[in-house]
Amino acid sequence: MVGVGLGVTAAMVSVQFLEVGLNTLIKAANTKGMSNFVFIVYSNTLALFFLVPSTFFYHRERAPPPISCSILCRMFLISCLSTAVQTLMYSGIEYSSPTLCSAMIDLAPAFTFIFAIISRMENLNLKQHSCQAKIIGTVISIAGALIVTLYKGTTLNIRFLRNVVFGGNGTYLSVQSDWIIGGSLLATASLCLSLLYIVQSFKCSSNTMQTSVIKEYPEELVVTSICCSMVVILSAIVALLAEGNTKAWIFTSRDELIAVCYSAIFVVSMRSVVCAWGCLKKGAVYVAMFNPLGMVIALGMGVVFLGDSLYVGSMIGAATIGVGFYSVMWALSQENKNMANENNENSDSLTSSSTPLLFTQNLDV
Repeated sequence: MVGVGLGVTAAMVSVQFLEVGLNTLIKAANTKGMSNFVFIVYSNTLALFFLVPSTFFYHRERAPPPISCSILCRMFLISCLSTAVQTLMYSGIEYSSPTLCSAMIDLAPAFTFIFAIISRMENLNLKQHSCQAKIIGTVISIAGALIVTLYKGTTLNIRFLRNVVFGGNGTYLSVQSDWIIGGSLLATASLCLSLLYIVQSFKCSSNTMQTSVIKEYPEELVVTSICCSMVVILSAIVALLAEGNTKAWIFTSRDELIAVCYSAIFVVSMRSVVCAWGCLKKGAVYVAMFNPLGMVIALGMGVVFLGDSLYVGSMIGAATIGVGFYSVMWALSQENKNMANENNENSDSLTSSSTPLLFTQNLDV
């Protein structure tokens, strides 16, 4: 059990490094003129070349069950939201930084809680401490997002880190970007991500992999492959409409090719499998607890590899979002514990009520 726990921990930390690494590569490729719309098409297409053979190999001896029209419609809606999330997120990184992206993604549990109340998937009981913690955490997270977006503050002196990597003249030194537009795009991406969670009907938390689609059609590779193929088609339509210049489809730098290959192999294809395994072994709440670690990793990678400026407002806002995030996660873990205790009590009561029937039988012949 200890070995499994350490394995899940190492896997979740690796996932955070992979995700932040992709955001850093995208930011670096943006400075070379890469189109985010074209990037999404290429990365998902390349990921499909890994997913489709894996699906056929897995089902080489057993054919998957037929897909109903209802499940196919939900897959299409999930693909639409996934396309929107990727487009908004990568565009937001282009306007701001990977650090802001990692901070804004932690808003997803708060937004999911709000949508769950609106859709009546979540019952609001103000007498429960877990419900109070979720409300407080949601408010704190939104406040942190406003701080990190609207308030930059003074720039911290981190010139010594830049000198270590760039020798004083960084190739990827950030230009002054429109921080508010980037923050707004990233916040909207988190909003769409929350809608994606609601459509998938997540039960335990915003990050659980046990969705209604998977429960009704328990073939993860088939679902992932179909959704990925739909994302390719949708993102291609968006790219054709958004990019009037045909030269945008031709990569001219090594950074762009590296970003596409990295995204297809390590993020689109591998991340979902690792997260599903982590949820299976330790639970969704445990997996979600590693999300704020992405802010710390993004902060270091952005400063060291991109030469990003470090602002006081970013530090305060990111820390505030982290507090709100952990408050929501704590509330979810408490609800899971209470639910488990109730199930145990119900099973114990059934056992105790059936025990007299077993032992008070008249065994006289």
